[in-house]
Amino acid sequence: MRFDKKLIVLSVVAALIAAPAAAFSQAKPAPKGAKVEAPAPLLDLNSATKAELEALPAIGVAYSQKIIDGRPYKAKNELVTKKIVPAATYAKIKDKVIAKQK
Repeated sequence: MRFDKKLIVLSVVAALIAAPAAAFSQAKPAPKGAKVEAPAPLLDLNSATKAELEALPAIGVAYSQKIIDGRPYKAKNELVTKKIVPAATYAKIKDKVIAKQK
């Protein structure tokens, strides 16, 4: 089977042009007066309950207890430097936690 190079090139170009146009046509602006949800508040590692910690992604019973036992924290990255949780687990929760100072 022989393909015409011009036809293939034109098909690829048409697909590249149509893809972004389709993406823009699917996006719908928010209706006027619609409430935008605020991001969830950050969970303080120094005061969170065991249940609150367990609700975090990849944090179960064991890690939540290790976090509590390792308190106080000056910075949230101490979870990794103190070897409380592995770096992969920290990456999943770093945007959801904070370490407040008293």
